[in-house]
Amino acid sequence: MEAWILFTIAAAFLQNLRNGLQKSINSVLSTTGAAYTRFAFGLPLAIIYWIALRWILDDALNWGSLFWIYAFVGGTAQILAMVSLLRAFSLRGFAVGTAYAKTETLQTAIFTVVLLRETVSSNALLAILISLIGVFMLSSAKSGTGLKDILFSLTEKAALFGLASAALLGLSAVSYRGAALSLKFSEVDGALLPAASTLVVALAIQTAMMTVYLALKEKGQLRTVWQNRHKAMLVGIASMLGSVGWFTAMTLQNAAYVRALGQVELIFTFLTSVLIFKERFNKAEIGGTVLIVGGVLILLLG
Repeated sequence: MEAWILFTIAAAFLQNLRNGLQKSINSVLSTTGAAYTRFAFGLPLAIIYWIALRWILDDALNWGSLFWIYAFVGGTAQILAMVSLLRAFSLRGFAVGTAYAKTETLQTAIFTVVLLRETVSSNALLAILISLIGVFMLSSAKSGTGLKDILFSLTEKAALFGLASAALLGLSAVSYRGAALSLKFSEVDGALLPAASTLVVALAIQTAMMTVYLALKEKGQLRTVWQNRHKAMLVGIASMLGSVGWFTAMTLQNAAYVRALGQVELIFTFLTSVLIFKERFNKAEIGGTVLIVGGVLILLLG
């Protein structure tokens, strides 16, 4: 099994774990404050990881202007994607917004072709489309909104904010890959250090942006975050480890393929609900999960 596949599956699992940990802290922090813990408490760990790799490895890095541009665009786009998604949640059609936010994988493929000039195979595109249909089925089943209603709600504000969030996440993923690749002198250079370098810079940018935002717009939230630092640290650890997986996988492989395989996170969520919480699912939810699995298998076999 190729390394990027292992890194992606591990990242998806850790992201699922992080989401669970973040829910436990949402009761005492605002939505933005809870999201802030991912960056602020993940950054020190990412720096330690980067220092360790720099000491162990002897890879040469090309710290050019292209790296800084890509890293800034990626970090900023990810923050704006979160803002767009929160805006979609605040509107009446939040289920529609959530569904359209899942078009991230398809939009990542578009940005991959446009910005990095990398090709996306027909098999991969088919896999992305099949998984996307599965995601839409899951979203409609969980929200109680009909699949037809979601598909024909493209002009709603929630759908537009969802699409914007997906586009920004796609831009972010492709920018991170571009930043990491710009650090490498050749194709044989390792992926770990360029990925870790991109992660540290992106987290630093995001932590700085969100610190300023919370200090100006949500006064007292930074103090509350610090008061709950023990729980926040767990979120930071899971988030940082997951990010290591995502960034390394996207350095090794086309970002669209990584995000497509990353849909296994939804499968982990499904299995957790069935095996641990003993929840029952309707036919639409099962069908959506089967389509996502099918898409992933087509991607890997292709």
